Amino acid sequence: MRQVYIAATGRNHGKTTTCLGLLAALLDRGIDTAFTKPVGQRYAMVDEVPADEDAILMKQLFDLDDALVDMSPVHIPRGFTKSFIRGEVVEDLGSKIDLAHRNLARGHEALVIEGTGHAGVGAVVGLSNADVAARLRAPVVIVSEGGVGRPIDEIVLNQALFARRGVPLVGAIINKVDVETDPSLPDVLRQGLARNGIELLGVLPYRSVLAHPTLSMLLEQMHGELLSSGEDMDRLIEHVAIGSGQARHVLEKIGPGSLLIVQGDRQDIIHAVIAANETQKQLNQEPGLLDRLRNRPRFGREPDDSEALLISGIVFTNDRRPTDRDIEALRLAGIFALLVPDEIYPVASELHHLLIKTYVQHRAKIETIKQVVAEHIDVDALLQRLDQTAARFDAPQAPRVGETDGPTGASTLVRRGLQRFADRAAARIGGASRDPEDPR
Repeated sequence: MRQVYIAATGRNHGKTTTCLGLLAALLDRGIDTAFTKPVGQRYAMVDEVPADEDAILMKQLFDLDDALVDMSPVHIPRGFTKSFIRGEVVEDLGSKIDLAHRNLARGHEALVIEGTGHAGVGAVVGLSNADVAARLRAPVVIVSEGGVGRPIDEIVLNQALFARRGVPLVGAIINKVDVETDPSLPDVLRQGLARNGIELLGVLPYRSVLAHPTLSMLLEQMHGELLSSGEDMDRLIEHVAIGSGQARHVLEKIGPGSLLIVQGDRQDIIHAVIAANETQKQLNQEPGLLDRLRNRPRFGREPDDSEALLISGIVFTNDRRPTDRDIEALRLAGIFALLVPDEIYPVASELHHLLIKTYVQHRAKIETIKQVVAEHIDVDALLQRLDQTAARFDAPQAPRVGETDGPTGASTLVRRGLQRFADRAAARIGGASRDPEDPR
């Protein structure tokens, strides 16, 4: 069975995007393909069965027949790590992953495996991405975020841990690359990775619909009181601004697609934003009104996305609730508003780290993902690389001079020799001997 393990260099770097687009491309080619996320952190209950949100998405979106228990065998809820370290977790998590993998391998031609974060995530419970990929004997593709030096550095760093576990790297994919601003970036990235012996499998161009969270994601991940739901909970948040200073200066910093963070007692800013939003609505409907609306309050920031027409919303901090009249005005204006207890700067930090997710109802986003992956990743070349790389799991690995494993400092050669001796001794006394070359 062809299989590939999709890892990333960090959160929101494009792992799920790559998995979704790749799964769609393989199914379109008539290849019977399954999906699994062996270790999940964000999960929901489906028919009383816990399953990772990404596994649920793939099952629903592609109408997959596999059981969710195989698509999502292990979950790490809050508090699990402490319990594991204290020795309170007695369940054999690795065996659950093995069983799920065997079930999926029996009925499919290919398998897309989604990891959880970077190569080392999960090491605290003995299930890092590198450990799981080695366990399943799955070659890895590393996904990183746009840039030049940083993605190359991060890919090389992650490759080192996979290599230490004997997992071959098929190549890398770099996401959110602004090729419109700098068309030379793909060639530069390809050359930079090649200097480190890594093949660039694709460059996914920046798309705002894939890079920014929505208001619904904000509401799901931030605790607060919803004062106004606005007109569209799927509206993108492409920019975050802090409302400090005079109202006219705040308007200069924000525009369509902006989310404003401000205290609820700043009535001057609330009124100015409502007025500017109304002006923007009129300009969107009748662009010729600009001269007549010249003295009306207007936004100063141009949106990154030309389709962003109105402000995304307002988050009120410090539990300072606007007046009932102002809340009603926000509702009538169709402006999203959320009241949270935290202060301004912690809220800004939390917004910066919002987890960007894809849900089955995000049809436009899903179609964009399919299109971008199909156009910018050579899936056929990837399949050829997988066929070539899979054989490396069975090739004997010669130890390098000075290579060490673990705190004892024993060389790999000595460790393997001792293991073979122990296996032969166990066989002589009737014990069960395991294959020392099998990472499981």
